[in-house]
Amino acid sequence: MPAGTQILVLKEGTRREKGKGAQFNNIAAAKAVADAVRSTLGPRGMDKMLVDSLGDVVITNDGVTILKEMDIEHPAAKMLVEVAKTQDEEAGDGTTTAVILAGELLKKAEDMIEQNIHPTVIAGGYRLASEKAREVLDKIATKVSMTDTDVLRKVAITAMASKSSSGHRDLLANVVVKAVTMVAEERADGSHYVDDDDIQITKKQGGSIADTELVEGVIVDKERVHPAMPSRVENARIALLNAALEVKKTEVSAEIRIREPTQMQAFLNEEENVLKRYVDAIRQAGASVVFCQKGVDDLAQHYLAKEGIYAVRRVKESDMKKLQKATGARLANKIEEMTSADLGAAKEVYERKIGDDKMTFVTGCKNPRSVSILIRGGTEHVVDEMERSLEDALSVVAVAVEDGRYLTGGGSVEMELALGLKSIASTIGGREQLAVEAFANAMEVIPRTLAQNAGMDPIDTLIELRQAHKAGKTTVGVDPLAGKNSELKRLGILEPLRVLKQAVASATDAAVMILRIDDVIASKSPKTEPGKGKGPGAEESSHDFD
Repeated sequence: MPAGTQILVLKEGTRREKGKGAQFNNIAAAKAVADAVRSTLGPRGMDKMLVDSLGDVVITNDGVTILKEMDIEHPAAKMLVEVAKTQDEEAGDGTTTAVILAGELLKKAEDMIEQNIHPTVIAGGYRLASEKAREVLDKIATKVSMTDTDVLRKVAITAMASKSSSGHRDLLANVVVKAVTMVAEERADGSHYVDDDDIQITKKQGGSIADTELVEGVIVDKERVHPAMPSRVENARIALLNAALEVKKTEVSAEIRIREPTQMQAFLNEEENVLKRYVDAIRQAGASVVFCQKGVDDLAQHYLAKEGIYAVRRVKESDMKKLQKATGARLANKIEEMTSADLGAAKEVYERKIGDDKMTFVTGCKNPRSVSILIRGGTEHVVDEMERSLEDALSVVAVAVEDGRYLTGGGSVEMELALGLKSIASTIGGREQLAVEAFANAMEVIPRTLAQNAGMDPIDTLIELRQAHKAGKTTVGVDPLAGKNSELKRLGILEPLRVLKQAVASATDAAVMILRIDDVIASKSPKTEPGKGKGPGAEESSHDFD
C-alpha cells in the first residue's frame, strides 16, 4: 500500500472528538445541566416553567422533574439526568444538590486537566474523597426513632421548604409523619421498613391546599354502581372479587339455536338464576360491601341493591392490593366458594363527592397498613406540584425512619465535609492530594448557591461559615429566609443522612465516568436520509452535540 494512503474506518459523516477537546466538551455540557437547576435550590429558589412539544405545561422546582421534562440531546448531559433519577429513587429528595455537586466536581476537574493532571489521577482522588466524605457523614449524623415525631416533622418541613406548598407546611408535615408512622413495619432486628406503595396519593382539583387530608384507609376513585344502594355502610364487611358479576360468555365461538319461545325464556331465566346465585353467595358470606375488579351486570346490580349491599366495579388492581392490606380481606376468584373468613372489615365505607367526581372512602380500618392522602388545590398545576412536594416529604421521612439517622441542612454539613476533607488531603501523598482538595472545595457550592439564591453575598457568607465551623459550630449553615448564617439545628432544618450520602456518591460516580472519556465517536443522525426534506443539492450534515 502506498505511503500516506487514507484509511477510512468510520462511516462517512461520523463526528469524532479526541483528547482534551472531548473532555472539555463533555464537561461543558454537564455544567450547563447543573446551571439549569442551580437557581431552584433552597427555600428562596425559583420555579421553572417547562412546555413540551404538545404545549403541556409543568411548573416546578423539583430537580428530577425539570431534568426529565427537558429534552436533553448531549450524551454527557444525559448522565447528569441519570444522577437525578438515581437520587430520586434512592433518597426521594436532594436531586438538585446531587446535580449541582456533579457539575462543580467537573468544573474543578477542568482546571486540573488544564494544569496537565491526568484525568485518572483526578478520578482516583475523587473516589478516595467520596469514601472519606461518607465516613465523616456517619460520624456527624444524629440518631432518630419512630417516636421522635417532632424531629420527623422538621425533616418533612425541610423537604417542602423550597416548594410552593411551604405555606401550609405544618398541616402537610403532620399528614406526612402520621402516614409514614402508620404504614411502617417493624423488622425482627428492631429496624423499620416503609413501603411507598402503602401510601396512596389521590389528587382532586378544587378547594384549597388547606383541605388536604389523611384518610386512615383507602380512597377508591369510583362510585357505587346503583343509586338504590346505600351511600354509607357502617361496620362494613368487605368482599374483594377478582371475578365478574356477569354471565360468562363462552371462550370458543358457539351458536345456540332456539326453536320455541319457552326455550328462550328458560335460557333467560338461567342467566338470571346464575346472577342470583352469585348475589346469594355474597349475602350468605355476610358481605355488606363488594369491590369487584371486573364488571357487574345490570341485573346483579339490582339484586345487590335489593340486599342493601354497596358495590363498586372495575376497581384497579393496585387499589385492590391496598384494600387487601387495609381491611385484611382475601381476594376471591370464585364467588360461590367465598366464606366469611375471606371478608375484611372497616368502620365505615361511604361515597363522597369531591369536585365533580364521586369517590368511595374506606375508613376506620382496624390495622391500616395502607393509608391515603387526598390532595386539594386551586388549579391543576398547584395540585401536581403539591403531589411532587408531598412525595419528596414522604420519601425523606420514610428514609429517616428506616435509617434512623439525620443531619442538619442549609449547607452546614457540606461546609463540615469541606473542612474535614481539606485536613485529610494534607495526609495524602502525590497528585491525588490536589483532587481531594478540589473535592473539598466543590462541597462549598451548596452553601454558596443557597446564599446566591437568597440574594446574600456568597463570599461573605462562606467566610463567616468557615470561621464558625473552624470554631467547632458544626450545625451553623445558611438561613436563606433570614438572609444570614444561623444555628440550623435550633431552627429545625433537618435532612436524613441518606439524602446527602447518596448525593455525594452519585455525583462522584457521574463526574468520574465523564472524566474518563477521552474520545467521543458520534454516528451520523439517522433521523433524516440524505436529500430528504431538503432542497435540491442539499448536503447531509453530521450529527452535532453542541
